[in-house]
Amino acid sequence: MMKCIKAMISSFILVMIIFSMNEKCYGQEEDSYGVTPMEKTELNALYSAIQGFVGNSWNGSDLYPDPCGWTPIQGVSCDIFNGLWYVTVINIGPIHDNSLVCVNDNLEFKPELFQLKHLKVLSFFNCFQSPNSLPVSIPTENWENLAENVESIEFRSNPGLIGNIPSSFGLLKNLQSLVLLENGLSGKIPQEIGNLVKLKRLVLSGNNFSGNIPDVFGGLSDLLILDLSRNSLSGNLPITIGRLSSALKIDLSHNFLEGKLLNEFGNLKNLTLMDLRNNRLCCGLVSSLQEMNSLEEMVLSNNPLGGDIRNLNWKNLQNLVILELSNMNLTGEIPESLSELKKLRFLGLNDNNLTGKLLPKLESLPSLNALYLSGNNFKGEIQFSKGFFGKLGRRFGAWSNPKLCYQVGVMSTKNVPYGVKPCHDQEEVHLVKSNAKNEIINGDINNNSNSIVSMGFSCSTTSGNFWWAFMILGLVHSFLI
Repeated sequence: MMKCIKAMISSFILVMIIFSMNEKCYGQEEDSYGVTPMEKTELNALYSAIQGFVGNSWNGSDLYPDPCGWTPIQGVSCDIFNGLWYVTVINIGPIHDNSLVCVNDNLEFKPELFQLKHLKVLSFFNCFQSPNSLPVSIPTENWENLAENVESIEFRSNPGLIGNIPSSFGLLKNLQSLVLLENGLSGKIPQEIGNLVKLKRLVLSGNNFSGNIPDVFGGLSDLLILDLSRNSLSGNLPITIGRLSSALKIDLSHNFLEGKLLNEFGNLKNLTLMDLRNNRLCCGLVSSLQEMNSLEEMVLSNNPLGGDIRNLNWKNLQNLVILELSNMNLTGEIPESLSELKKLRFLGLNDNNLTGKLLPKLESLPSLNALYLSGNNFKGEIQFSKGFFGKLGRRFGAWSNPKLCYQVGVMSTKNVPYGVKPCHDQEEVHLVKSNAKNEIINGDINNNSNSIVSMGFSCSTTSGNFWWAFMILGLVHSFLI
């Protein structure tokens, strides 16, 4: 009985599914006018604009007769305005398996692209690939046609995209994101960038831009990300960068910037990352750095800044996770305030002119898992525990500190710091030098100083201990003869 009931229910469900499918099919077939229409000029503009990048052999009208409806184009999105479909997003590049992919020749920005009056997002990824044989430049005209609606323009990984940033980009008054990442663009950054008052993200990294960074950031109060890294920019840091009060990330690394750090950095209360490495900045650490109390990553390495590392009260930067200050000609001893940065995971102080003993309190940092101190003038015994060396392992570096040594027996042989001598070796050298000055018994004490050290005796300034060592030396000397 139950089997019959289950069979009847299954049959009923199957009939309902078939009926529903037939109803949809007949509805589409009989009521095609119920589909939201698209302006013919908008449709043709879309097909033509895409053909400019994927080739004229691409027949959009056959492949995608309803691109905003039942035959969508991968990378294209639409929205309804006044009862009609309009294109709002165009993404071109091999993001997905069936994405629109650029052809290898005859690429062009067709004027129909600028007829898509509701376009909000325009993106090209890995599209323009031939900088020598088939270079392409960003058009300089017609951007004003998109000014009312476009919010994001991105060109990523296009080595064949050459030329300058069009000054007409400054007309895009509603632009929120301008990303020109790893292309072949060059020239100066246009002053008109300063007109983009709604801009939240400006990324021009990995191009060939040169000249000074324009001092036009005073009006970009909404800017969250500024990334001008990996270019050939030069000159001083513009003062208006210090007015980006909303900024979360500033990356100006790998350029040729020079001059002083900004006193205005203290205004960047929301900044979490500042990366200025690999430039030519000078003249020491400025006190405004310690006012950036939201900072999580400070990277200033490979700049000839100089100055005393103790000039800053580091404990104010309680949110620091990464502090990279290597190769900066810094002087002075490691300040105790560094040991109060409880969130610190990475501390790089290598290749400076730092002196004094290593600060044992660094071991108390609960999150620290990388500490690099090599290439300085530290001296004395490393007073970190066996557990600390075991925790850091190869992430502890202290080589090229000639007067630094580690205590034998504190750590296992696998955790011995590379390039650092055990402390007893340094005592042995000291003994040889001290006894050489005394020249006792025609140099016999020098010849046999290794025997004394190997027996556990060390040089002492008290006469009693000295003669005791001398008597033992005589016995050993007689035995050897």
